[in-house]
Amino acid sequence: MRIANLDNRAALVLGETGAEQAVDIATASEGRFGPDVADLYSSWAELQEWVAGLDTATLPATDLDRSRLNAPSPAPRQVFAIGLNYDEHAAESGFDSPTHLPPVFTKYVSSFSGPDTEVTIPTDGNVDWEVELVVIIGRQGHRIDAADAWDHVAGLTVGQDISERVSQLRGPAPQFGLGKSFPGFSPQGPWLVTPDEVGNPDDLELGCTIDGETVQKGRTSELIFPVAELIAGLSNSVTLYPGDVIFSGTPAGVGVGRSPQRFLKAGEQLHTWVEGIGDLNQRFVAAPVE
Repeated sequence: MRIANLDNRAALVLGETGAEQAVDIATASEGRFGPDVADLYSSWAELQEWVAGLDTATLPATDLDRSRLNAPSPAPRQVFAIGLNYDEHAAESGFDSPTHLPPVFTKYVSSFSGPDTEVTIPTDGNVDWEVELVVIIGRQGHRIDAADAWDHVAGLTVGQDISERVSQLRGPAPQFGLGKSFPGFSPQGPWLVTPDEVGNPDDLELGCTIDGETVQKGRTSELIFPVAELIAGLSNSVTLYPGDVIFSGTPAGVGVGRSPQRFLKAGEQLHTWVEGIGDLNQRFVAAPVE
């Protein structure tokens, strides 16, 4: 099952890659579900059961316009972002690999956007890229056992943890949340895909390119703490709620870890993908002169 946020209305996505169609869920369900995308997650099991019983050939579908897509979970109660969750990324960042739960910070919801966007580079900023598999929670839980963790997942989507390194790393202590939450710094999409649709969700290729040059490529099988362990670790401290968003960490290849360092420039195009889910496209522009 694929669920999209189409003009802030919940939509079921049908069709093959490049020829997707959208079905308005509120219309098709006669008001049982939707139209608010955020409301779907509180009744996720019922939504899955309803979709499983549909004859999709009879549904009123329209061609899906990617320019109208927004983040699949646009108003989560909580957003968790995970640092240093790939060995080679930890090394390029100058840290040992974590042996307990990796560093956890947040990205603020005001930075959320859909999959195809224009992003402004902050004045005097060093803007970096971080491809990530993003997990969206579908069932509330506290102290979830890792063996049961995938039962709490609504689905997966593609994410970028775009990061402005000057404000992020400026002392006396780093400002991870603020440095990673400028407008448009959390693009996600193009839609949510349920885990059963992607083969082995613990072994998906992910990566990104800048103007066609590959700068990151890895597999989710390389996560130090895979999705189930992240959910177990986070829920040991907090309650996870339906719609919560987890950025699971980025593989090696970020700009700040290179020698010489490299950052995104106005006019460059960032293309990001996760196998079995889809892709994102961001174009970067300079901040207006004041």
